[in-house]
Amino acid sequence: MTAPAPSATAHHDALIDRLPPHFRFGAATSAFQIEGAADEDGRTPSIWDTFCRVPGAVDNGDTGDVACDHYHRMPEDVALLADLGLDTYRFSVSWPRVQPHGRGAANPAGIGFYDRLVDELLARDITPWLTLYHWDLPQELQEAGGWPARDTAHRFADYAELVHERLGDRVAHWTTLNEPFCSAVLGHVEGIHAPGGRSFADGVRAVHHLHLAHGLAVQRLRSAALRPLDLAVTHLLGTSGPATDSAADREAARRADALGFRFYLDPILRGRYPEDLVDDLAVRGIAIPVRDGDLEIISSPIDTLGVNYYRSMRTSGADDRGATADAHGVPVTRNLPHGGLPVTGLGWEVMPHDLTALLLRISHDYPGTPTVVTENGAAYDDVPDAHGFVDDAERTAYLAAHLAAVAEALTRGADVRGYFAWSLLDNFEWAYGYDKRFGLVRVDYPTQARTPKRSALWLRDTARRVRGDVVRR
Repeated sequence: MTAPAPSATAHHDALIDRLPPHFRFGAATSAFQIEGAADEDGRTPSIWDTFCRVPGAVDNGDTGDVACDHYHRMPEDVALLADLGLDTYRFSVSWPRVQPHGRGAANPAGIGFYDRLVDELLARDITPWLTLYHWDLPQELQEAGGWPARDTAHRFADYAELVHERLGDRVAHWTTLNEPFCSAVLGHVEGIHAPGGRSFADGVRAVHHLHLAHGLAVQRLRSAALRPLDLAVTHLLGTSGPATDSAADREAARRADALGFRFYLDPILRGRYPEDLVDDLAVRGIAIPVRDGDLEIISSPIDTLGVNYYRSMRTSGADDRGATADAHGVPVTRNLPHGGLPVTGLGWEVMPHDLTALLLRISHDYPGTPTVVTENGAAYDDVPDAHGFVDDAERTAYLAAHLAAVAEALTRGADVRGYFAWSLLDNFEWAYGYDKRFGLVRVDYPTQARTPKRSALWLRDTARRVRGDVVRR
């Protein structure tokens, strides 16, 4: 492995060194983005297999058919994690690989892959952090109604129990869903993720049924537990302030906070939907499809809240022509960049200070909720040298600044217990295809060769410095 990367700034180092020895350092991936083997060993299509075939849906017409070939190279990738000194691996299970068609018994070959993965991780003293759903809904369940249909929540609970039956003796950390916002809004309202829908009402229904799926799964897992479990859900979160001090912008920021933040946390952590959100939806003629008992299920106690953070926005109450309502009388809520900040290769503003603010807000508004930063990272235009090594100074600085922001939040009272970089590997980045690279490790797709980048070596050295030889399961 290449020599250690240079240290972060003294300021970042000083903050990071305040992290406790038992703080978790990990990396994250998801099944569809890395596994490949799309039609092997009984796996059936997911909504993303279908979406990739829609002309223009994914850059360059890329698909997840091969991806990083992790299905065949899993031991090599686990060895990479161990070499990088990471103590936790957040991965997702492919629903259509484990339960083809989304119904019925577990597929022995499919669940067998994750059985071997868990054993490989434990053999190297790496904690498995399992995510049950990272967007790969079986296509047959989509054709039966998908997330806007209530029955999908019950199908998910069955699937969660199947996975637990095989892995629950060795896996303690279970996350039900990754980023319900993306599944519901990007997939059903904006149409830029699978399944490509464009209905605000469907998006609202999908959010509620994703919440219900989470609650039902938590109840099933808790009931079937063979050992103490740490149950979690992961949300994509950020801060949202008004673009100006005008009344219209302040009101728009409130609406954005209700729809993009409290819509996801309040039902799980407070057992209710925000009243102002319900009123905002009524303006559009939409009601959340809550039935008796739903919120009691949805608010089943969890142990950890996963926080995925990439950026924050400002909110305006006027469109680019100055109008404050659309043609249907719905108030304008428009997200704007802050401006004047450095940006990643995706044009996302780099705002580590807002990660501190976000973690402190969760600690204040939802006290007693431990958090883990389950995703944070950046895409940059990596340029490998002749040996495939990427001297990604920008990504290294990004990770250092954000890890320091986590440490700052922890010193100010937030209960933050870990930080997982997105992503272990360059991979299939959804609608961006393979052009955008977030990985700590470069993947040369034609050869599938893996080469740790400078950022990986920095994270390795930082984790070892902070954590020492302490390992947890």
